[in-house]
Amino acid sequence: MGALHAGHGTVIRSASLMGPVLVSVFVNPLQFGPNEDLDQYPRSLESDLVLAERWGAAALWAPSIEQIYPHGLESHPPRLQVPLALQEHLCGAMRPGHFDGVVAVVARLLDLVRPRQLWLGEKDWQQLVILRWLVAHLALPVTVQGVATVREADGLALSSRNQYLSADQRRMAAALPRALSAALGAGFDPVPSIRRTLCDAGFDVEYVQRVDPCTLQPCGHGKAISLLAAAVCCGSTRLIDHAFLMTRQPLVAIDGPAGAGKSTVTRAFAERLGLVYLDTGAMYRSVTWLVQQRGVDPSDGGAIEPLLNALDVQLQSLPGGVQQVLVNGEDVSTAIRSPDVTASVSAVAAHRCVRQALTVQQKAMGSKGGLVAEGRDIGTAVFPDADLKVFLTATVAERARRRALDLEQRGFVVPERAELEAQIAERDRLDSTREEAPLMQADDAIELVTDGMDIDAVIEALVRLFRERVAEEAWPTPQR
Repeated sequence: MGALHAGHGTVIRSASLMGPVLVSVFVNPLQFGPNEDLDQYPRSLESDLVLAERWGAAALWAPSIEQIYPHGLESHPPRLQVPLALQEHLCGAMRPGHFDGVVAVVARLLDLVRPRQLWLGEKDWQQLVILRWLVAHLALPVTVQGVATVREADGLALSSRNQYLSADQRRMAAALPRALSAALGAGFDPVPSIRRTLCDAGFDVEYVQRVDPCTLQPCGHGKAISLLAAAVCCGSTRLIDHAFLMTRQPLVAIDGPAGAGKSTVTRAFAERLGLVYLDTGAMYRSVTWLVQQRGVDPSDGGAIEPLLNALDVQLQSLPGGVQQVLVNGEDVSTAIRSPDVTASVSAVAAHRCVRQALTVQQKAMGSKGGLVAEGRDIGTAVFPDADLKVFLTATVAERARRRALDLEQRGFVVPERAELEAQIAERDRLDSTREEAPLMQADDAIELVTDGMDIDAVIEALVRLFRERVAEEAWPTPQR
C-alpha cells in the first residue's frame, strides 16, 4: 500500500532475480474498517518510485480507485468470501471484513496483470496464508512466494505504520519482538506470560495467540512448529508481529508406490532446503541384498530375523548429492539397485521383523527433525507427526516408462513394457496388502500425481507445499 521501506525492498530484490517485477501501490479502501486510518495512511508515491527503481523494479503501477473499482466501491463485483477458519483468529477476529477486502483487491490485481508469480512478505503471515488460499481457490496459474520478515537492529519488524511512532513509542515498540523471542525456548504455554509482559510494557494488547501456521487454528505444545502471533497498540499505532516456535526442526515424509520418482526428487528437495535426506528405500534394499548374499529365502521371516541383529546400515551423503550406502562396512550403493534386489525387496520388506528393526533406526534418525524421508510408510508408521506429508505417485504406465529408462541407463536388460507394468502392478499389490505397515496414503497427506511433470516441476511443487507450513524466517533456504 505504498510508503515503501527496506522490507518491501527485500521482496522486490528477491523477485527481480526471477524476472521483470511490477510493483503495485494502491491504498485499498475495502480493507479498512470504519474507524481505521484510511485517510491518515502514509502516502509517498514520489519516493516510492525512486525506491522501487533502486531495488530493481521494472515498473511501478499506482492505479486510481476508479481503475480498480470502475463501478464504484459499493457496486464492485461480489467479494470472495474468505473461509471462516482462516480469519476467525488473529487479525481476522479483530478486523471484521478486512481480509475480504484484501482478497477483493488482490483478485482484481491478478486479473488485470496476469503475473507468473506473486511475491509477498511473511510479516503478515495470516494475509500470506489467505492469499495462497485465493490463488488455489481461483485455480490461477500463479506461484506465491513468501519473503522473510525484515527487522530493525532492535528486532522491530519494518512497517509503513512505524513512522506514526514518536521517539518514545519507537523505543517502547521494541518490547514486542523481545517478548515473542523470549518465548522461543519455553517448554510451557508462553501465551499468558507474553500477554503480561506486553501489558506491563504499556501496550494495549489486542491478542496473543498460538496457531497452526497452515490452518491458522489454535494449537498447543504438541504441534512441533507453531506460529506465536500478537497485535498491540502502541499509543494509537497498531503493530503486529510473530515468531515461530519449533520443538524440533522440520520433518517431511514422502510416501508413494515404487517407481514414482521419490528418491530422485526427495534427494534434490532435501538439498534445496538444507534438510538431511533419509532414503528408507535404500535401507530395505540393503536388507534384501544381505538376504540374497546369505542365500536366505526372502519369504522366510524366521530365517531373516537373525540377520538383523548384527545389521549395520549407514547412509552417507557425498559431494554432488550422491548417497553412499554401506552394509556392515561394504559399499552396496550400486548393487542394491539391481533387478534381482528390486524383484525381492517387497517380499523382504513385508516381514514384521524387518520393518520393526528399520523403523526403530529411522525414528532415531528423525528424532531431532531436520530431514526429509521417503518410502512406503513414512507418514503413517515412521513419522506420523511430520510437518508435511506427501503421497507422490504416478500411473503404472508412467512408472514403467521411467523404470525402463533407468534400467537402460544403468546397463541392465530392459524387459518388455507389458512385463514391466505387470511387475509394478504386482509390487503395488504386495506393498498395499502386507500385514505390517501396508502402503497407504496418510489421512493428512497431500497427493501429488507426477504424470507429465519433470523433476524440476515436482521439486518446485514440494517446495511450495513446504513453505505453506514452514516460513523462510523459521527455516531459511540455504544460499546457493
